[in-house]
Parts: sequence; structure tokens; C-alpha cells
Amino acid sequence: MAIILLLFTSGSFAQLNSNAPRVSTVNGILEGTNESGIKVFKGVPFAAPPVGEFRWKRPQPLKPWEGVRKANQFGPNAMQLNVFGDMNFGTDSMSEDCLYLNIWTPAVTEKEGLPVLVYFHGGGLVAGSGSEPRYAGEKMARRGLVAITVNYRVGIFGFLAHPELTAESSYHASGNFGYLDQVAALKWIKENIAAFGGAPNRVTIAGESAGSISVSALMCSPLSKHLFAQAIGSSGSLLGTLSPVQLADAEKIGEDFAGKNGVGSIADMRKVPAQKLLALKADRFPTVVDGYFLPENPIVIFSKGEQAQVPLLVGWNSQEMVPAFLLQGKELTVTNLKEAVKNTFGDQTDKVLEMYHITDDASVSEGGTDLASDMFIGFSSWKWSDIHSKTSGKEVFRYKYCHPRPDIVASMPGKVAGLAGGVQEKDTKNAPELPKAKGAVHSADIEYAMGNLPTNRVYDWQPEDYVVSDIFQMYYANFVKTGDPNGIGVPDWHVVNNQSVPPVLQIDVDTYEKTNEYLESRYNFLDGFFFP
Repeated sequence: MAIILLLFTSGSFAQLNSNAPRVSTVNGILEGTNESGIKVFKGVPFAAPPVGEFRWKRPQPLKPWEGVRKANQFGPNAMQLNVFGDMNFGTDSMSEDCLYLNIWTPAVTEKEGLPVLVYFHGGGLVAGSGSEPRYAGEKMARRGLVAITVNYRVGIFGFLAHPELTAESSYHASGNFGYLDQVAALKWIKENIAAFGGAPNRVTIAGESAGSISVSALMCSPLSKHLFAQAIGSSGSLLGTLSPVQLADAEKIGEDFAGKNGVGSIADMRKVPAQKLLALKADRFPTVVDGYFLPENPIVIFSKGEQAQVPLLVGWNSQEMVPAFLLQGKELTVTNLKEAVKNTFGDQTDKVLEMYHITDDASVSEGGTDLASDMFIGFSSWKWSDIHSKTSGKEVFRYKYCHPRPDIVASMPGKVAGLAGGVQEKDTKNAPELPKAKGAVHSADIEYAMGNLPTNRVYDWQPEDYVVSDIFQMYYANFVKTGDPNGIGVPDWHVVNNQSVPPVLQIDVDTYEKTNEYLESRYNFLDGFFFP
């Protein structure tokens, strides 16, 4: 044992051979792998397994282990349904015992103080995993960062609120367990990342879709807003997407779920096997203004300037959604689109169509795409960047990702691209033929930004795709290192702060800044409508 301790006090990564780097954490010794200079630790626990009596409780402290714990395989994915049939995971394992993170570090010693990127996965808060290859941190690590992906509870396991859970809780609330998992991960990182060559005070949190929404939530919470120095959001925020509800309303959703499925009390529900619980009929379990993780509605927190005062990089994609999202199977006509959005906009519907230049059936495709994209996730991303630039005093950088993916490879006949970056069987009976994407669809940016195009064998990547990916990676890496995405080899990117028509970086093969009065006018209209 004395020999092992001597290795750990040497200031460098202890290793018995080139493929087995070892790190001493506060909970015990981890043994990872060495991938050509990048040390990788997979399946690192950061909290006790949330099983049995700990189901629907905030994450519990992790107990120490004896000896050396292997960290060469991803931990199990969180319990989830196959919501996105094309989602690709790094492990087939799924369990309630899911609170694990994964670390890629280029550090040679424990004293390097490298900047840290923590990436939270997407999946609508109902699916996803830190094991997905598109989030892998190797390429970011080769740019001088410590990169981390995190699992957290999703769906019913991560967001169920119920009066009985509130009553038993020491903090008098329930729900938001998935967010509390993220907080626990950030606390573990704060306490341990120096041993991996990272700097505890140089942590940037990032995510796409539900991961981006999570970043906006973590910025609001008094439990987490001191645990990171910068933030990156790609496609979505709580300021308009998956918006939170009050605790009483969330508890009612939980009660209704228990009632219609006949599962009785929380004590009874904790006895239901996880797989059976997943199979029960359930609506979405929302984010909760619980007075604990979220003391107030996020719009109020941001308006008061009580969010994390950190530099923020925010963006969304040029084709986040298509008009079919609004039309629900109806024909692509201006009459049908008007009827579809009338429930939302009421007597402002005609003005909305005018704002999006939708005047006849021929204009529904382009204008309807902009409208559907904004209603789905674009506006909430803009609102986040806009309000933070006005109430934080910190730099805000805004982008629009425009590069379309190439076609899927020719060897996949009968397949169509899915929402999570993979492919699904083409539904020739029930689904209409969608036109070829003219822009970047939802989630298309992930592999580019993280440098992981080769991990996705679905698309026929071309040289220009790697050019775009290289540009995107440089912006990410620069921002994580300095709080500013600018640097050698990339076009200038200016802040949006104090600009009447802020510049928006258009990321594509030809990347450039653009001031877009059309975009700002429609978002200002939506802002006045949704947040008067």
C-alpha cells in the first residue's frame, strides 16, 4: 500500500503501465485507460445509486470504496423509454443506478489547472445519456481541455413531483431530481477535478436541447450558480421551452399519474420495478418552481439579475423544426397554418403571419419553418441571450448554426434521418415525405461542435463538414479557456451587449457575422407577446 501512496504523491498520474492511469479521488482510487495521450475515466460515480428508498430523493453522498475501481466502461444509462428510435449509446446497460460521469483529460500531471468543459446531454429531459458518442470528449481534450459528460435521471425518475414526496423532503419540495443530480455532479467535479489536471474555478457548463435547458436552469439555482465560471447553451432554455410550473401544479400531475395507474402511495410506487414503472401511462413531468432548486420562475430570476453572473455563449440552428410540427398532418397551406397557430396567438395571428412573411401557400414552407423553429426552441434561446446581456453585465455571444448535414450514406436504403442524429425505418404508410433540409436541423450541431463527426456513421461527411467542425470546435475551446470565443484562425465574433441590432454569428462553411433586423423584429414581437 505504501508503494501506491508514493505513486500518488509524485504529482503525476500514477500508472502501472501506459494503459492504466490511476487517480485518487476523495472516494477512492480510479483506474482508467490511456488513448494515445488522452486519459479516459468512464463510469465514474458521483452520488449514491438512487434506488430503493432513494428513488425520488435528492442524490445522496457517495460512499468511499476500497482498493482500485476500474473506470474503463460507461455506467448504465438512466431509465428511459425508446423515445428517439435513432439515439445511439455507448452502452446497452440501463438502470436506476445511473449517476455516473465520464472524464477525458490531456493532463500529464495533477498540477496543470486546465479549463474544464462539462456537457449535459439532450433528450427532452426524458431520454439521453452521457455515453452517446456524439458527446465524447476526446477531441476537446486534445484542444487542451478536461472534458466531462454526465448522466442524470430523466422522465418519471427525474422529475416526478407528488405531495407525499414534498412532505417527506427536508427541503419541503419535490421534482427536479434530474437537476439535483446535475448539481451533485458539479459539486463532485469541484472537489475532485484537480486530481485529473483540471481547475475547479475554470469550469464551463454546456449542453444542447434539454442539456441547454439544464444549463439555463443551473444558472438560476442558488444550489449551483457558484459552481461554474462560464456557460454554453445550444438550442433551448427554460425561458420558453419546457417551461416550469408551480409546485402545486406539478404535485397534481404526480397525483393524477398515481391515480390513473392505480399505483397507490409513494411507498407502493417505490416497490414497483423500474421497467414496469416506465411502461405506465404518463404525461410529461415538468420542471418545478419548487422554492429550493428554483426559488422563483426563471424569467423573474433573470429579470432581477439574480442568475449566475458569467459569460454566456448561446445559439440555435437555422431549421430547428418544420411547419409539419404545427400543422399536425394537415396540408401545407396558409389557411391551415393560420388555424394551427390561432390557439396560441388569438387575435394577433394575422400579425404573426405578416411578421414571418407568410402571405400565400407558396410562402408557408420558408416562413412556416421560421415560425415552427421559433415556437419550438429558437425564441427561448434568443430570450436567454437577450435578457442575460441586459441583467448580468457579462459578455454574451450569439450564433446561428446554418450548415445542413449531408445526405445519409448510400448503403442505408429504406432509412430516414431521425431527430437524434441517427436513422430510423422509413414510414411509408403513416408519415409524409419530408423535403430535404435546407438548413441545420435540431441537434445537427452536436457532432460538429464537439469534433465527433467520425463517431456518426449515418451521414456521408464531406471535406466541408470537417471545415465547419474545426471552426466550431475552435470557438468552443477558446470560450472555455478564456470566456471569449475569438482567437487565431476564426472570424471575429462580437458580443451582443448594448447593441440595438446585435450581430449574430452565422456558422457555416463561410462563417461571418450578420445583423438581422428581420430576426430581431420577430423575436421582439414574440417577447412582447409571451413576456409582456
